[in-house]
Amino acid sequence: MTDHTAFDVAHLANVELLTPEFEGSLWFFRDLLAMRVVAQEDDSVYLRTWDEYELYTIKLTASDAAGVGRTSFRASSKEALDRRVAAIDAMGLGDGWVDGEVGTGPTYAFHDPDGHAMALYYETQRYEASDEDRPALKNQASAFPGRGVNARRLDHINYLAKDVEANGQFLANALGMRESERIRLDSGKFAAWWFHFSLKSYDVVYSDDWTKHGNRLHHIAFAPDTREDILKAADIFLENGIHIESGPHKHAINQTFFLYVWEPGGNRIEFANAGARLLLDPDSPVVEWSEAERRKGQAWGMKTIETFHTHGTPVI
Repeated sequence: MTDHTAFDVAHLANVELLTPEFEGSLWFFRDLLAMRVVAQEDDSVYLRTWDEYELYTIKLTASDAAGVGRTSFRASSKEALDRRVAAIDAMGLGDGWVDGEVGTGPTYAFHDPDGHAMALYYETQRYEASDEDRPALKNQASAFPGRGVNARRLDHINYLAKDVEANGQFLANALGMRESERIRLDSGKFAAWWFHFSLKSYDVVYSDDWTKHGNRLHHIAFAPDTREDILKAADIFLENGIHIESGPHKHAINQTFFLYVWEPGGNRIEFANAGARLLLDPDSPVVEWSEAERRKGQAWGMKTIETFHTHGTPVI
């Protein structure tokens, strides 16, 4: 039976993306995805998707190389935050308390076994729409942009890891995450492992890093409303010279309809309609895929392209 502490973390909150092409990346998120700039500090700009209840979704930071900075999660209560901090401390992977960023309170910084920077907080400031982006319906965070891709929310993050099993166990023990699906190779090792916090089928994924470099990003994903939005996004990226890596198509694993592109800084970005498969059963059995099953490709037969296994950021 699922323990109540499995719900200590409410959701994936925000991600810092590093980019060597700052202006190009800013144009991508602000103009093509219709995200709103809410703050700027030093070499970083904070942007939000239109239905994000908190102040920001992405922290875009100028850097020598593309990649992922700190990923933050929001705890479901102050007590839940304390429980998770104690669990992380006991694993020896805590980095200590730091000041919160834009709109967030006291934040506990830590890292996974691979070295990916992470943080956990509870106190947060909700976004208040101005006259410029006030929605017609008061149960919506801000007005629907009606332009570009119209990215509604951050959906998930997929990390590249030297050791998928070690990092997956960390998610389960440190954050109380529950596994949904996994790929087991003929060797017995996991090629990838999917985890979720609540009803969504996944929020965080670890994929095997073939380079064994560690501390790299595979992709982050945004959720628009429909499959049709993803098809339109493909046309928008085509017209604007954005590299379309794979899709539109349907994943076999977790059944998400997807499109993968590389933003100007080199980070892989996915657009996924993730509402197709919700895990309403708190004790939903884990779905395991074999190496032979995955060789069959995606849901409708498209083979996984080579760069999906080789491209990550920073580029090695």
